[in-house]
Amino acid sequence: MTAEQLHTPCYVIDRDRLEANLKVLRGVMERTGCRILLAQKAFSCYAVYPLISQYLCGATASGLFEARLCHEEMPGRENHVFSPAFREEDFPEILKICDHIVFNSVRQLEKLGPLTRESGLQVGLRINPQVSTQPTEHAIYDPCAPGSRLGVTLEEFRNASADTIALLDGLHFHTLCEQNSDDLETTLNGFEEQFSEWLPQMKWINFGGGHHITRSDYDIPRLERCIERMSRGYGLTVYLEPGEAIALNSGYLHTKVLEVQHHAGAMDIAILDTSAACHMPDVLEMPYRPPLRDSGQPGEKAYTYRLGGPTCLSGDIIGEYSFDAPLIEGQTLIFEDMAIYSMVKNNTFNGMPLPAIYLKQGSDYILLKSFSYEDFKSRL
Repeated sequence: MTAEQLHTPCYVIDRDRLEANLKVLRGVMERTGCRILLAQKAFSCYAVYPLISQYLCGATASGLFEARLCHEEMPGRENHVFSPAFREEDFPEILKICDHIVFNSVRQLEKLGPLTRESGLQVGLRINPQVSTQPTEHAIYDPCAPGSRLGVTLEEFRNASADTIALLDGLHFHTLCEQNSDDLETTLNGFEEQFSEWLPQMKWINFGGGHHITRSDYDIPRLERCIERMSRGYGLTVYLEPGEAIALNSGYLHTKVLEVQHHAGAMDIAILDTSAACHMPDVLEMPYRPPLRDSGQPGEKAYTYRLGGPTCLSGDIIGEYSFDAPLIEGQTLIFEDMAIYSMVKNNTFNGMPLPAIYLKQGSDYILLKSFSYEDFKSRL
């Protein structure tokens, strides 16, 4: 299939770009000895798991279903799982399919840690180092904010019994979101200052996710110094579990213009066959303005439009963009960096069809998955 034959709206995963990211990540592993995992919460298109498995050590899950996906589609690779609180009815299966289980509280560690250890799995605990590096506009993504439900503080850790701490094989922290390694270093400084006395007892440390390692301006040497600081200083195996870095800039969302509206005294509006609310929820949740091929900022090019979706939500607005020529009905637009937090978060609000998923290999497009009315109906 060619690009012109794609049925919109649809997601396209660019295999070459995905593999380029994986090569960068493998380079970090080869130079430092760290182990990098796919955070499935950002990207779970299992059709490319065989490719990812060639480069990375496995995946990390946020619960039973993601853990099952890794177990089924990345056989033989490491399968880590973390949850703010595990459901007891899920735990027997988790014990059968996972390698590392990371608990979120001392209570969960006390309750489920002994069974995890008896089952031969690695036991971890998430730490809240209380070092915030998030910009104020991203407060929703700050696990170190006051009152956070994520991770154990130093005070809580000190109050745990020696027998409980003895259950641990490793410690985990995750404080970043789309950030560079200078913020990792800041977090690591605070973590080490608080928890260094226990690190000699551990086998591994997990730096969590949010590392934009494959971004063009990312400081990889600083990241590698942070890794080596833990591996050489304490003899620890270092894990990283980025999600976005694996598929960053390796996916697109193709859409068509359904109608162009002209309103006197106001910006022209283009209604697309894709929805911010349904197909790219992070546009509204973050919020952010997704990159759009061959477009500019409002007023930068000759023709400026507000791009909106076809749902009844008044705020289903993707953003404002300018173009060299007027938009016309039936024209295809291509949003970029749409592999991450899109397929895993989309929904069928208003009965919107889910976009099909294609794999781009060279100039060829291969259909991986398409959706129908039955997919909408079966969710209700």
